[in-house]
Amino acid sequence: MALAREVADWVAAVRYEDLPADVVSTTKLRILDVLGLALAGAETRLGKAIVDGARAMSPPGPSRLVGTGEPVGVTTAAFANAACAQVLEFDDTHNESIVHMSSPSLASGLALAGTRPVTGRDLLLAMAVSSEIACRVGSVSPGHFHRRGFHPTGLFAPFGVAYGAGKLLGLGAEALAWAAGTVGSTAAGLLECWVDGTDTKFLHSGFAAQNGVAAALLAAAGATGPPRVLEGRFGLFASHLQDANAARDFARVTGGLGERWESRQASFKPFPAAHVLHPYISAILRVRAGGVRAADVVRVVCPVAEFNVSIVCEPVAEKRAPASQAHGRVCLQYTLAEALWAGELGRHAYGDALRSSPDVLALARRVEYRVDPDYPGPGRFKGAVEVTLADGRTIVEVEEHNRGSASNPMTVAELQAKFDDNASGFLDAAARGRLAEVIERTENLEDASALVALTIGHREV
Repeated sequence: MALAREVADWVAAVRYEDLPADVVSTTKLRILDVLGLALAGAETRLGKAIVDGARAMSPPGPSRLVGTGEPVGVTTAAFANAACAQVLEFDDTHNESIVHMSSPSLASGLALAGTRPVTGRDLLLAMAVSSEIACRVGSVSPGHFHRRGFHPTGLFAPFGVAYGAGKLLGLGAEALAWAAGTVGSTAAGLLECWVDGTDTKFLHSGFAAQNGVAAALLAAAGATGPPRVLEGRFGLFASHLQDANAARDFARVTGGLGERWESRQASFKPFPAAHVLHPYISAILRVRAGGVRAADVVRVVCPVAEFNVSIVCEPVAEKRAPASQAHGRVCLQYTLAEALWAGELGRHAYGDALRSSPDVLALARRVEYRVDPDYPGPGRFKGAVEVTLADGRTIVEVEEHNRGSASNPMTVAELQAKFDDNASGFLDAAARGRLAEVIERTENLEDASALVALTIGHREV
C-alpha cells in the first residue's frame, strides 16, 4: 500500500481519546508558545510586511489574524499566522528532521476554526496529527536535505498540515491520501536566502500552512492526488534528494504510528536561533556567567557534527559577519560572539547595533569550528566550547543535550515566561493570564476560534 494511504488510514481512524496524556499536555504548551511567537513576530519589520501582504492577498473572510483580529480568507490566515510565528526563529523544532511543525499545525487549525465548528479537542487532535506526520516524513533521510539547500519545514510540514486539516474537514482515507499527494507538488523551501540574509526562509512555515489547507480543501471537493507522492518514481525523495548514497528509511513514516509518538522528540527553544546552535549558546553563556568577558578571550573552538557545517558554520566569512537579523540566526561564529558579548540571547537579539559593532565582529573572528566525528548526527543536539583566555587558561563547557529537548526540558514556568515576554507587545498581564488559562483547558473549548479572539490586543500593525 502507498505510504500516503497507510498514513491516511490511521489519520481517518484516530480519535482524541487515542492521544497519550503527555502528547495532549505538550500540545497545549506548543499552542501557548506559538501564539506568543505569532504576537512577537507581528511586531517586527517582517511581521508587519506579512500582515500587509495578507491584507493585499485576501478580501475580508471568515478567519482572523492573531493579534490584530483582521478578518481574512482561510488560507491567508493560515499563511500569515504561521509565518509570523516563525519570524524570530524561536518556534519549536523536531530534533532529527529539524522541521518546525507546530507553527503551521496550529495556524492551519485555527484558520479552519473560523470557517466551521472546531472544538478544542478537534484542534488538539488535528495539531497532534499534523505535527506527528511532519516529523515522521522528515525522518526518512535526516540531514540530507539541508546539504542540498532545502529547508525541512518547507518540504515536510505541508504533509502534516494536509492531514491535520483533512482531519478537521472530516475527510475519509482516500481523500486524505489525495490531499497528501497534492500538497507534495508544492514541496519547496529553497535556502538561497541564507546566502544574502533575506527573509524568505521565515515564510516557509506560512506556505506550509497555506498549501496544506488548500490541498485538504481541494481533496474535499474531489481533486485527486498521487498516494505514492513520497516513495514514487517522481515523488518527493526521488525528485528532491538525488544522491544515491543518501539513506531513505521509509519505515520511519508508518512504523509504530499511533504507538510511538515522534513529536515527543521535538524541542522548545530558549533562544531565537537555529536549534543546532542552542547547546553552544548555553555553553558560552555559562562561560560568561563564570566571569569571562570578550576582552579575555583569545580563541573559541567549537567541535561540531559534520551535518552542521553547511547549516551554521560555512561560508566562514558570512557566518562571522551576517548580513541581517535573519542571517545571524544561522551563524555559529557570530551568534556565540553576541551571546558572549551581551550575556544573553533573547527575542531582541541580532539587532543592527551589535551586528555592526567592530568589537562584536572582532570577537566573531576569534570563533572557530572543527568537525568532530564522534559528535552525534541529526536527532541529538550536542555542543561544546573550548575557550582559550589571554592568561593562558582554557575553559571547556559541554552541553550534552540542548535545553528544551526531552533530555533537558524547559520547565512550564520557563515556557510561561517566554510567552509573557513574547506576547507583551499586544497583551497586558491580565490578558496574557486569561489566554494562558484558556489554553490550559483547550480540551473543554466548544469553539477553538476563541483562542484567536483572546490574542487581539491594542497594537496596530
